[in-house]
Amino acid sequence: MRVLITGSAGFVGSHLVDHLLQNTDWDIIGIDSFKHRGDAIRVVDNSRYKIICSDLSAPISARIMGQIGDVDYVINMASESHVDRSIEDPVSFIQNNVNLALHVFEACRVWKPKHIVQISTDEVYGPAPEGKDHTEWSEILPSNPYSASKASQEAIAISYWRTYGLPITITNTMNMIGERQDPEKYVPKIISAVVNGKLLTVHGNRSYIGKRHYLHARNHADALLYLLENTEPSLYTDSSNEGFGLYGYNEIVPKPSRYNIVGDVELNNLEIAKWVAEFVGKPLNFELVDFHAMTTRPGHDRRYSLCGKKLRDLGWNAPVSLYQSLENTVKWYLDNPHWLR
Repeated sequence: MRVLITGSAGFVGSHLVDHLLQNTDWDIIGIDSFKHRGDAIRVVDNSRYKIICSDLSAPISARIMGQIGDVDYVINMASESHVDRSIEDPVSFIQNNVNLALHVFEACRVWKPKHIVQISTDEVYGPAPEGKDHTEWSEILPSNPYSASKASQEAIAISYWRTYGLPITITNTMNMIGERQDPEKYVPKIISAVVNGKLLTVHGNRSYIGKRHYLHARNHADALLYLLENTEPSLYTDSSNEGFGLYGYNEIVPKPSRYNIVGDVELNNLEIAKWVAEFVGKPLNFELVDFHAMTTRPGHDRRYSLCGKKLRDLGWNAPVSLYQSLENTVKWYLDNPHWLR
């Protein structure tokens, strides 16, 4: 088997590469531009892993297509992902994410892989009210340019699934944690603040603190491998069996395969900070900042939540608990403090 991973030198992609190298005999081709948050220090030296430097915001050249050759699976996870940067510079941010999806799916029309996985986010659904978990195919209501760009990628994927018959599965996942994550993300920020005795900004107010499900990137990788090994992507036909819904005059509309990948515990932003401080062994100094009452971060959602029942019923559960995952992550950063810079 040969699998192509876009964004393989990114935080999430590098964990997927590690997981596939350890749990399969597949050959891996990575495509990375290194112009965003990809980092060569994440790239492992392994004869089964080849990395190609190419900017996917531009079309993949014929020479690179020839160098890649045939692939069995494509996992498209390359994307700009930082919400604050999407708010500061929405045009280039959205254009990058939309263009890369177009160019990857165009290449897939040539490669003709047996399974394509489009990695997406819980944020495409917008905020989840208390007591509600978004199921697959809930209403799409992105709140900021980042989530809008991911919703756009999904729309492009669905159109290529239907128009060109590409075997696409969409996955939506929660906030991810783990080793080698960029220090702009929340968990490394918490670790840095606690280690250095600095004040941590926590999103929320006294009556409500924002909530998230957190998932270690290796658990995410395990779920992707499970899907590739245990499911077949739904293909578009007028009588497709996947995801039927009623439309118009009882017309049945087929949909591609879709799965939520969900962590085992929901925590608010302060609870996870307290866990981190516990693992570091130092006190937590924090202040609550209500972004809904300020103009510093428009488009901020208090709570995201997905329902993971569909994938659990299929037989997948996260192999490592959030508590153990977070403890392992904190200890790794303490041993590798250069990653907090």
